[in-house]
Amino acid sequence: MAANEAQPAFSPDEVLQAMLTMRGGATEKRKKEAHEYLELFQKSPTAWTTSITILQSNAEADVKLFAATTLRGKITYDLATQVPAAEIPAVRTQLLALLKQFAPGPKPIRVQLCVCLAILAIQMQEWKDVLPVVVSSLGHDADSHAVILDFLRVLPEEVTEGRKITLTDEELSQRTSELLDQNAPQVVQLLINYAHSSPAAATNPQLFDCITSWLREVPVKDIVKSPLLNIVFNALEADSSFQAAADCISTMVRETREIDDNIETIQILLPRIIALQPKIQKVVEEEDVESYKALTKLFGETGSAWVVAIAREPAHFRPLVDAILECAARDKDRDVIEFTFDFWYDLKQYLVLEKYIQARMELLDVYAKLVDILLKHLEYPESESGNEKDLFDGDREAEEKFREFRHLMGDTLKDCCEIMGVSECLAKVHNAIKDWMQKYASLANGASVPHWQQLEAPLFSMRAMGAMVTKEETTILPQLMPLLVQIPAHEKLRFATIMVLGRYTEWTAAHPEFLSPQFKYIVDSFSTDSKEIVRAAAMAIKFFCTDCKHLLSEQVVQLQEFYNLILDKLPEVSQEEITEGVANVVSVQPKGEIYKLLKLFCDPLIQRLMTKANNATDKDGKLAVADHLQLITLFAQHVVILPPVERGEEDPAVKYWQEVFPILSKVLESFLDFPPICERICRCWRFMVISHRGAMAPILPDMANQLANGFTRSKQGCFLWVTGAILREFSDDREHVDPAMTEDIYVFFDAQATNVLRFITEVPSQDLPDVIEDFFRLAVDGLLYYPQKFIPSGLFGPVFEAAYSVLTLQQREPLSATLHYIRDVIGWATPYPPSSYEHLTASEAGFLRETVKRLVLAEGETLVKRLLAGMMITFPKDCFADASGALLTLFEIFPNETATWVDQTLRLLPQGTVTPTEVDRLMAKIKEKLSTNDTGDVRQIRSILQDFTNTYRRRYVAPRDGLGALEGSRFRFSVS
Repeated sequence: MAANEAQPAFSPDEVLQAMLTMRGGATEKRKKEAHEYLELFQKSPTAWTTSITILQSNAEADVKLFAATTLRGKITYDLATQVPAAEIPAVRTQLLALLKQFAPGPKPIRVQLCVCLAILAIQMQEWKDVLPVVVSSLGHDADSHAVILDFLRVLPEEVTEGRKITLTDEELSQRTSELLDQNAPQVVQLLINYAHSSPAAATNPQLFDCITSWLREVPVKDIVKSPLLNIVFNALEADSSFQAAADCISTMVRETREIDDNIETIQILLPRIIALQPKIQKVVEEEDVESYKALTKLFGETGSAWVVAIAREPAHFRPLVDAILECAARDKDRDVIEFTFDFWYDLKQYLVLEKYIQARMELLDVYAKLVDILLKHLEYPESESGNEKDLFDGDREAEEKFREFRHLMGDTLKDCCEIMGVSECLAKVHNAIKDWMQKYASLANGASVPHWQQLEAPLFSMRAMGAMVTKEETTILPQLMPLLVQIPAHEKLRFATIMVLGRYTEWTAAHPEFLSPQFKYIVDSFSTDSKEIVRAAAMAIKFFCTDCKHLLSEQVVQLQEFYNLILDKLPEVSQEEITEGVANVVSVQPKGEIYKLLKLFCDPLIQRLMTKANNATDKDGKLAVADHLQLITLFAQHVVILPPVERGEEDPAVKYWQEVFPILSKVLESFLDFPPICERICRCWRFMVISHRGAMAPILPDMANQLANGFTRSKQGCFLWVTGAILREFSDDREHVDPAMTEDIYVFFDAQATNVLRFITEVPSQDLPDVIEDFFRLAVDGLLYYPQKFIPSGLFGPVFEAAYSVLTLQQREPLSATLHYIRDVIGWATPYPPSSYEHLTASEAGFLRETVKRLVLAEGETLVKRLLAGMMITFPKDCFADASGALLTLFEIFPNETATWVDQTLRLLPQGTVTPTEVDRLMAKIKEKLSTNDTGDVRQIRSILQDFTNTYRRRYVAPRDGLGALEGSRFRFSVS
């Protein structure tokens, strides 16, 4: 990459024009150009003076905010490389002047400038009197107080984010002590003085935000025992400071989570917090939703922080628990109850322990009341317009929020089950359903059901509790189940009932007397016009067929008739669900019946497939073929002979698939140019291999030919998936696998890999990310299952070279697969390879290890270049861990050589993006860790490199211009 020679001038007017383009009605192309221009500007040396000029100008507030944000980035990342040390004090002077200028506001700009000053203070290690200088420089009027409070608030936050700054760990630790620990007493006194300076100061939300920020640095007992405690609690009486004060108290409480270390502090805080309970009714009556939320969060977080104390002394802390329950009970509009959910869960985690059985008994009534509250909150709203089809009057966001909210409440119901017992919770559901039946059942008329919400809510809660119910529950469910199939035919009630029945199929399997009416209820539901009910019924059929498959064996033929009749009327997802269900029933039939039943169920599917394939002339028709293939795959996946047939015995399921295989092959050959069909057929074959394993031997030769031809003609990665499955299932360490077969399979792998390498040579890797991903996942399997054949082969070196050559990609999935392969290869050079291969002798393992070490030593310099270039410039964040892990292993195997490779690579970086001093300092850190011969120190190199590359990514100016000396070369493969 060329150094940044052709950069724009970045004048204030040009920057302003670019910002106007970004927020105006310009074309997408112009906006993209403006965005790129502003990115370059933020990283340029010119940005220092231009940003300050803009801040001192009459530009609009959003332009000035951009300038302040740019300045923050400059100080964070570019101070050491773009500002001479002698000029840094002038930057401080300029920042203090700007803060005086923006003291009246706007607040966002003022805060950004405070962050700038805080980051500068961290890096100016010679600046020892930060607090006195800032306070004296800014003055003593009200506006200055706002600046000082903002600065004090952001300082601890920025210090704790100090890893973004290029200080050593020791320097950062020292600076943390100087800025926070040594200043804490003065900060507390400063805040006390300010709070007492005027009534307005005592209720200023900035004050409480500041206290909250410093609570991480100041022992909480020091705050609680200071005048600040009264000031914070008194601030709850003012609307303007209520939320900030409540957040501040919540933070105090969180700092007392270690109960035994904070008993005295808790004893001070508990009565003050309990005394806030009357405010719950007040804020509800005043409809002050924000204060209600703040209060509920305060009570809920206090309960979670002190949950151990509650479990130890339930009577003493009962008023706090009651306050949290009251917050939930009064929440008619469901605005705040979610802030109590974590508390009920946290408390449950302790109350279920034998140690706290007494507390559990004392708080049993609380959870019982909570169930009643939740049942009420679960009810759908009454439509204000009277339109039953639209209960939320067109507010789709409110409807979605309500659906999500119900599932959260369902989790809390499970917590109640663990405390009260499942039968007791189900009894409440049973009572609610009986109450509705007594009041309204006689008034129901077809789909017109009065107050159906009061019936649907207990049904939903019963579904939510399903995970907690065991097969042994015989108290309530035998009474409830007969009621469910009598529920009126209202759409939402029928949907809820189907979901309940589908959730309790494991229980029904243990109580078969209830199966017939439930299954009939589900089957009858397919005749309704509601798409939602039909989808629910299909899902329920899947669960019934899976959990009650042995009970449904006698109806397997009738099941096929129903399946064949209903299938084409269902949406795609429901087709798959019902197919999975019936496949499970077929799977448990006698071995002698499997072939006949597969023909009965699958022959119609194959016939449909051929009809769809013959008619597939457009994209939609072809997609219909692909979707239908999934149904065939489900039978291949689930109808498996267990235990496997004896060696030499014919597998009836494989016998059927052997007959079908030519049809699938014909479909594949006809649609090689349509990836979705290729992928679905390959998925089907992959599941055949995974599910039937050794029994697939009769089909393997034909399958291998189809996979090889398929990849050669279509260049689609899906053919490599199946190759990997075959490698795994027929490797040397599998029992009852013919050695000649494993040899043939390795030869097949070698041929597939050779084809891929030729393809990568012909086509740039960025044009085939999917093939790259699938190939290196295949290569991982080859290395894992056939190391003794793969590592000494002539293919091993070119595959490794291909791996590091494709590290120039920027997509996560192919990079991740490639990095996994590289890590596995490097791992073979260590004393502990990625897999302990029991079939290898010590001498064989040693030979493979030395072979890999020679390869890594020969290619290590290039590999390190590619890894570091990726981490600094091109890799997505998700790939950092694997890249740094590979570098770490290289340091463990070849410490000195790897250090040299890293040093050489870093000195190739474009001039101006990193200084020689920074490289020297980084290498000194690395060599220091290597010199100790301590495994822990060597592992710290990983985080050192990650910190360095993270910082570099921010500085790197123009990745669009190419990578210069770090540019990756194209991979070339030739067969000798």
